[in-house]
Amino acid sequence: MVSASQSMSGMSLGKFIARYGIVISFILLFVVLSLASPNFLSTNNLLNVLRQVSMNGVLAVGMTFVILTAGIDLSIGSLLALAGAVAASLVTGADAFNPLLAVAAGVAVGALCGAVNGGLIAYFKVPAFVATLGMLSVARGATLLYSGGRPIPNLSLEFRWLGQGLVLGIPVPVIIFAVVFAVAAIVLRYSIYGRRVYAVGGNPRSAKTSGINTTGIIFSVYVIMGALAGLAGVMLTARTTSALPQAGIGYELDAIAAVVIGGTSLTGGIGRIGYTLVGVLIIGMISNGLDLMGVSSYYQQIIKGSIIVLAVLIDRSRAGRE
Repeated sequence: MVSASQSMSGMSLGKFIARYGIVISFILLFVVLSLASPNFLSTNNLLNVLRQVSMNGVLAVGMTFVILTAGIDLSIGSLLALAGAVAASLVTGADAFNPLLAVAAGVAVGALCGAVNGGLIAYFKVPAFVATLGMLSVARGATLLYSGGRPIPNLSLEFRWLGQGLVLGIPVPVIIFAVVFAVAAIVLRYSIYGRRVYAVGGNPRSAKTSGINTTGIIFSVYVIMGALAGLAGVMLTARTTSALPQAGIGYELDAIAAVVIGGTSLTGGIGRIGYTLVGVLIIGMISNGLDLMGVSSYYQQIIKGSIIVLAVLIDRSRAGRE
């Protein structure tokens, strides 16, 4: 027979792994990549990893809000491209606008598209998968029309600084991501709105009975997602020095992967924004490590897809036990 102390010890270990498994995985991956590639631990490479994950990190923060309400957004890659094209068009040539205006325009375009998604899902009860899949196609087509199917180059130096500049040696995109993450963490953990997001995702019927405007909450998370997709589009455009019509393809998969790997449940109501950050870093380190080891991008896609499926299976298994 198993003694009571042994049983409690086993339960404690299981809870510890369930709670901190993602952090343990991050540490192990960091150690493995450090040993596998001598260049991984270089300052330039680590800063490059942070710079690369900043765009996906901003997207993953917005996706955390959406998935916490048991939703999904497949359109963010296209929203990113559209917002980037609009912002780029305002800072091109001799008549370039103030870069802050371009940033505001990009964020506004994303938020407007997010509002359309949110309206269809919250008020017209269109399934999130269908509504955002439709927006994926609409926004991509709008990007091609707006840009004429061609890149928009010759961006102003001030605008490009948002993607390539440094502040005290830290890349500007990393600082932007850090600010977005900090604000989201505070909102989700300490605000009434954050508690309502969790409540709507955990049990929408009970949330509505308790007086929470569930429709408004669902609508709002897609607006947040759209705005952050717009911001990520501005960051990517500034970093690449031109707006590409095909930008953002597949970005929604990386964002969803980061959130699910971080332990946010696809059924809603369970998740931590801090673990989303860990998920973002894991995705970034895997891509960077495989690049350093010369692994083909084709294999990288297979590996990322497998990670998503595995994370979903773990989530389903956890939900079944609970």
